[in-house]
Amino acid sequence: MIIGLMADTHDNLPMVEKAIKKFNEEKVELVLHAGDYVAPFVVPKFRDLRAKLIGVFGNNDGDRELLKKRFSENERLEIRGNFAEIKIGKARIVLLHGSEEELLKAIINSGNFDVVVHGHTHKAETYKKGKTLVVNPGEVCGYLSGKPTVALLDAEKLEAKIINL
Repeated sequence: MIIGLMADTHDNLPMVEKAIKKFNEEKVELVLHAGDYVAPFVVPKFRDLRAKLIGVFGNNDGDRELLKKRFSENERLEIRGNFAEIKIGKARIVLLHGSEEELLKAIINSGNFDVVVHGHTHKAETYKKGKTLVVNPGEVCGYLSGKPTVALLDAEKLEAKIINL
């Protein structure tokens, strides 16, 4: 299964549309969003996504209650709070924003998960820590780096690649 990974959309609607288009082209079956949507008006943009989306909150997400309401308006969208554990086949995937650096490091260093997906730093990267694959898909918004990115995760091979939008 190919999973789309995204984070730090920060209300950039044109880039959210590009990310969704890319995920649809790649025929991803699931999208994981590591937070920082920012405002609830971005959530309806995800209706064009053909895959299910599971998300978590980021440190810049303002009106969390309205974000939850917007997510609940589409049966393919789910927001789980600050942390999500997703099992795909034998792969155990953790999704969090990553703004609590000590917690993020503890989860990565625990070795209890196959994949840790996070955002927050806006720095697109993939690396292995022991048997754990760590993926930051970077920033969809492109505000800090000037390079809007997402990632694709092969859940069977446990490999990820960064995609420029």
